[in-house]
Amino acid sequence: MVAEIGHYALILALIVSLLQSTVPLIGAHRQDRAAMLFGSYAAITQFAFVSLAFACLTQAFVTSDFSVAVVAANSHTLKPMLYKVSGVWGNHEGSMLLWVFILAIFGAAVAAFGRNLPETLKANTLAVQSMISLGFLAFILFTSNPFARLDPAPLDGNGLNPILQDPGLAFHPPFLYLGYVGFSIAFSFSAAALIEGKVDASWARWVRPWVLAAWCFLTIGITLGSAWAYYTLGWGGWWFWDPVENASFMPWLAGTALLHSALVVERRNALVSWTILLGIFTFTLSLIGTFLVRSGVLTSVHAFATDPARGVFILLLIVAATGGSLILYAIRMPGLKSGSPFSIVSREAGLTLNNVILTVACATVFLGTFYPLIVDLMGRDKISVGPPYYNMTFVPIMIPLLIAMSVGPMLKWKRDTLREALDKLKPAAIAAGVALLVVLGITFGKNIAAGLAIALAAWLVVGSLINLGMRLRIGQVPLGTSLGLARTTPRSFFGLVLAHAGMGLTVLGIAGMSAWATETIQMVRPGGTISLSGYDLKFASVNNVPGPNYDAERAVFNVTRNGRFVTVLETERRFYPVREQQTTVAGIRTNLLSNIYVVIGEPDKKGAWQVRLYYHPLVPWIWLGALIMALGGFVSLSDRRFRVGAPARQKTGATLAPAE
Repeated sequence: MVAEIGHYALILALIVSLLQSTVPLIGAHRQDRAAMLFGSYAAITQFAFVSLAFACLTQAFVTSDFSVAVVAANSHTLKPMLYKVSGVWGNHEGSMLLWVFILAIFGAAVAAFGRNLPETLKANTLAVQSMISLGFLAFILFTSNPFARLDPAPLDGNGLNPILQDPGLAFHPPFLYLGYVGFSIAFSFSAAALIEGKVDASWARWVRPWVLAAWCFLTIGITLGSAWAYYTLGWGGWWFWDPVENASFMPWLAGTALLHSALVVERRNALVSWTILLGIFTFTLSLIGTFLVRSGVLTSVHAFATDPARGVFILLLIVAATGGSLILYAIRMPGLKSGSPFSIVSREAGLTLNNVILTVACATVFLGTFYPLIVDLMGRDKISVGPPYYNMTFVPIMIPLLIAMSVGPMLKWKRDTLREALDKLKPAAIAAGVALLVVLGITFGKNIAAGLAIALAAWLVVGSLINLGMRLRIGQVPLGTSLGLARTTPRSFFGLVLAHAGMGLTVLGIAGMSAWATETIQMVRPGGTISLSGYDLKFASVNNVPGPNYDAERAVFNVTRNGRFVTVLETERRFYPVREQQTTVAGIRTNLLSNIYVVIGEPDKKGAWQVRLYYHPLVPWIWLGALIMALGGFVSLSDRRFRVGAPARQKTGATLAPAE
C-alpha cells in the first residue's frame, strides 16, 4: 500500500507541476496577483507530494519490501541500514526521484524565502522551474517508475552494487545532485528575466545566492566522489578524466564563470547578456551529465542505466529546455541596452578574463568527453581520450587563470593600473620564487614542472592572505582597529579569500601527487617486507573475516620508518555472495603531508599475495583545499546582503521591450 501511495503522490505532483508551469506565467502576463501567488502555493504543494513519494520509497528500502521491483533489485535483508537508505538513490529509478525531490526543494525554497522578489519575476521563475519538474516527473512515471511491483515477490533481494556500499557513496550523490539541480534555479531566473524583459543589478543580487549554493554543493559532491574513488577502487588515483567525472566537472566550470559574471552584472550592470547565456548553459551541462549516465552510451562504474529509450527521453528534455530558452534568448537579447563601460585594466576586465578562460576550459573538457562518442556513433574505430589530452590542453589553459586569481581582487572597479596591483603582490611573487628555488634545490633541478606548480600554489595562497591583510590593514594600524575592520568587512570577502586560498592548496596537492608519487607491485608471503620511499611494510598476517553481507580476506601490515614503528595498516578483499562480486578496501595512513596506501590482490599457488604499495606526498591537500573552497562559498552565502535580499530594482537597469 505504501508503494501505491508513493505512486499516486507522483501523479498528483505531475498535475500540480502542470498547473504551476502555466497559471503563474499567465498571471504575470496579465498582472493578475492571485494567479501569480498561486505559483508559490503550488511549489510548496508539489514539494509536499514529492516528499511523500520519496519517503514512501525510503520506507520500502528500510523495511526490505521486495514486492517493489527497485528494492528487490538493489537491496538485501543483510545489508547494513546505512546502505539500505543510500540504496534509495543507488539506482536509476531512485536517483531520478532524488533529482525531482531536490528540484521540488529549490522550488519551494524560492516560494518560501523569495518574499523580496518582485511578484512577476518570482511567478515566472517558479513557472519555469515547474516546467523542468514536469519533464522529469513525466520521465519517471512513463519510463522509470520506482514503485513498480513484482508478483510474486522474491524472498530476498539482489543487494546493492558492492562498490556503492561505502559511506562516501552514501553522501556523494545527494551533494552532487544539490549542485546539479541547484543550477536549475539559475536557469529559471535567466528564462524568467527574458520572459519579463528586465535584467539589472538587483536581478543579479537575487540569482547569486542560488548559484553560490549550487556551486558549493557541487564542489563538495565532486570532492567526495574523488576521495571515494581514491580509497575504494584500489587504483591509487584521485582523478582519471572519466567521462562521467567530466560530466560533473563541466557544470562546475560553467557555474564558476556564472558566479563571477553575475557579480559584474550586480556591481557594474555589464556582461548582462553573457550572464543570462551562462545561466542557460550551466544547467544544460547538468542535463547533459544526466544523459551520459542514463542513456547507455557509456559503460562506467558511475553509470546508472543502459536503456536507450530513457536516453532519448532525456535528450528530448535537453532539446526542449535548452532550445526553447535559446530561442527566447535570440528574440529578447537584441533589445538589451549595454552596460557601463570599463577599462581594459579593471576588476570587470579581470572577471571577464576569468569567464573567457573558464569557458574555453569547459569547451576543452566537453570536446575530450564527446569526441570519442561521436567517432563511435559514426561507426569508425573506437578511440579513447585520457589524461595526456587534458595535460596538453586543459592544464595550459588553466595556468593564466590561476595567475589572474591573485591579481583580479587587487584591481579596482572601472579603471586601474596593472603596475599598482602587481606592486601589492610582491610578497606573493617572492614566496612563489622561493618555493620554486626550494623545489629545484631539493630535486637538483630535475623537476621544473613540479617547482612551477608549487610556486603557483604559493602565489595563490600568499596572494589571498595579502588581500586579507590589506583589507584589514594588518601591520598598518593597531590590532584592535584591524579586528574592528574584520567585524565590519562583508563575509563575502572572507569567502573569496578562503576560496582562492583553497584553490592554491588543491594545486599544491595535485603538484605533489603528480610529481613525486611512487608505487611498487610485488608478490609477498606473510612475514615478508616491502620497502618504498623510506617506509618498510612487514606483511604480518592474512585472515578470513566475516562481514555483515560479505566475506573478507584481511591482510595486516606493520609500518616502520628507519626502524621506528609508524602504524598498522589493514587492507581487505571482500566478496559479496549475493552479487557474486569482489571489491577491495585500501589500507591508508595519512599525516596530512602524505599518504601510505596499500592494497592486497590475488594470491598465487605458492602462498604469496600480490601487494600494491603507493606513497602519495601532499595528496590530502587536494581534498582539503577543495573543501576549503566550498567553505569559502558558504561563508559568502552567510553574508548579510544575501539574507536581506536585493535593493529595489532600478529604472536604469537593462530593459527589454515588453513581451508580446
